[in-house]
Amino acid sequence: MSSEVDSVTLSEAVAAHVHAGDSLHLVVGHTRWSAGAFEIVRQFWGRDPRFELVMLSLSSLGTLFFRGDMVRRVVTGYSGDTFPNFTPNPIFASAYRDGRVAVEHWSFLTFAQRLEAAARGLPAVTTRSLHGSSMADNAAYSQVDTEFGEVGLLAPLQPDVAVLHAPVADRAGNVAIHPPLLEGVWGALAARRGAIVTVERIVENLKPWAHLVCIPAHRTLAVVEAPLGAHPGGLFAAGLPVSGYGEDYDFWVDVRNRSRRDDFDDWIREWVLDVDGHRGYVRKLGRDRIEVLLERADRESWRQDRDAHPVDTAAPVNAWETAAAFGARYLVGRVEALDADAVLAGAGVANLAAWLACDTARRAGREVQLTAEIGLWGYEPTPADPFVLNHRNFPTSSMLGDADMVLGTLVGGAGTTTVACLGGAQVDRFADINSTLVPDGPFLVGSGGGNDTASTCTEAVVVATLNPKRTPPECGYVTSPGRVVRALVTDLGILEKPDLEPGTELVLTAVPEGDGSLDERIARAQAACGWDLAVADDVSELSPPTAGEVRALRAWDPQGWFLRPD
Repeated sequence: MSSEVDSVTLSEAVAAHVHAGDSLHLVVGHTRWSAGAFEIVRQFWGRDPRFELVMLSLSSLGTLFFRGDMVRRVVTGYSGDTFPNFTPNPIFASAYRDGRVAVEHWSFLTFAQRLEAAARGLPAVTTRSLHGSSMADNAAYSQVDTEFGEVGLLAPLQPDVAVLHAPVADRAGNVAIHPPLLEGVWGALAARRGAIVTVERIVENLKPWAHLVCIPAHRTLAVVEAPLGAHPGGLFAAGLPVSGYGEDYDFWVDVRNRSRRDDFDDWIREWVLDVDGHRGYVRKLGRDRIEVLLERADRESWRQDRDAHPVDTAAPVNAWETAAAFGARYLVGRVEALDADAVLAGAGVANLAAWLACDTARRAGREVQLTAEIGLWGYEPTPADPFVLNHRNFPTSSMLGDADMVLGTLVGGAGTTTVACLGGAQVDRFADINSTLVPDGPFLVGSGGGNDTASTCTEAVVVATLNPKRTPPECGYVTSPGRVVRALVTDLGILEKPDLEPGTELVLTAVPEGDGSLDERIARAQAACGWDLAVADDVSELSPPTAGEVRALRAWDPQGWFLRPD
C-alpha cells in the first residue's frame, strides 16, 4: 500500500490500476455493485478495452459494460435482472447469441471455488458440483478417476484486478466486511495486482473490528472513501462504525426497464457518464431518497412496507399462488419424511413456497431451518418483501456466512439433511432443470446456486406452473441434474418420481380438486405437459389453497413481484 492511499481519488485509483485487456473481477457479496464499477464505465466507455468481466451475478447494471462495448468475454454464474423479478435481459441475450461477447457459465459455488484455488495458489480444487450438467463441458472442469474415487476438479481463476465496496478500511488498506458474503473475498485475494476498494469510511484504527477484516493491506491497491458506494445495492454493517442502508429497488427496476428501451443510452449518460464522479452521483440521488434507504437498514422497517402495501385478499387465486401452496405442502411432507434439518429457498416463487413450508412445519413442531445461498442459515423472512436479498432478513439469521458455508457444506455436508425448493425455466421428464439457455433459442439467466444445490442436497422439489414450453421431453441444456429431484409441483398437479434411481421419469400422482371429473383433470395436466406424461395407478386430489396459505404468500409478496409476474 502507498502512504498516499488516504488522499487518492476514485478516478485516480481506476486510472492507475485498471488497464485495457484486464481480467476485471467485480466482487459480489450482499453488496452487489460499487462506485468503482461506475467509475470504470465512465473511464472506458466506448474505448473498446476488451475486458474479461469476471462477475458472479451481472444483474441489470452489468449491461453497462455491454452497452459501452467494453467486454470481450464474461465468466459468470448469472446474467439477468434481479428486480422486480429474476428475468432474462435482452442485452445479455443478444450479445451472447450473436457472439459479440463470449460467455463461460458456472454455478455460484464453482465460480467462488475457482477464485479460491487461485488465492491459495493451488493447481486445482475439488468440487461436488457440475457433474451431470452441461457446464461439465467447461475446459476448466474435469471429472477424474483417482485412487480416492471419481473427483470433480476445477482449475483456478485469477483476475488481474478486483473491485469491491466495503463498510470500512484503515489507511493502510486493511478492509472489514460484514457477512453474508456470497462469493466471499477470494477474488480480491487472488487478483494478480490486487483490489480497488471503496468504503463508507476510512478509520484510523480497525483493530476493534479485526474479526471482520477479510482483506489484508498488502492485497489492496487503493482504498477510497465513497459513502453510499454500494448503491443501488445495499450495505449491511451491523456493529461497524458506519450506517448501513437497504437496496434501492426502485433504481434497480428503473435500470431493468430502461435497458429494454431505445433511450437506454440517455439514462446511462444521465446517471453515469455525465455525472461528476461519485459525489455528483450521491448529490443526484438526493437527501430524501438516501434517507429512505438508510431507514431500510432498520430491521423493523418492513412495517412501513406492510402498511404501504396492504394484502389484497379479494383477488382470485392465480396459477403461481396455487403452485406455491401445493409446493409448500409437498415440502412439509418431505421435511417430515426425511426429518430434514433445513430447507434451501431458491429464487422467485420457489422462495415463497419454501418460506410457507418452513412456517407450516415449525407451527407443527418441526425444528427446520431456512437457508439461502447468499450465506443465511436459520433466518426468518420479513413480511412485505419477497427477496431473500432483503437486508432485513440478515439480522434474523442464527448464522451468517457465504456460499461456501451454505452450498459447499450445509446443503450436502455430513450430518445435515437439506431439502431444496428450486425453480427453473424448463424441467424435463427426468427432472433435469434448464435455467441457462435453449439451444437455437433464447438465452435465459444461468445457474445461480441451482446446480450446486441440486448436486448435493438430500432431495429437491421444483415449483412452477405447468405448460408445454416449460416441460420439454429433454432439456437441450442441463443447468442442474435431476437425480435428486423428487417432484415437479405445479398448479395443475404433482409430477413425481417413484424412486430416485437414474433414468426414472416423472409421473402424474396428483391433480387439484375442481371442475370436471378426475379423468378430465388428469387429461388437462397431460395436455399441459410437453412430453407424453404417464399417470400413476392411484392419482390423489389436492384441495384448493386455503385462505391462510394465500394470505401468507401475499403478505410476503403484496406487490405481486413473484406471484403475479407480467
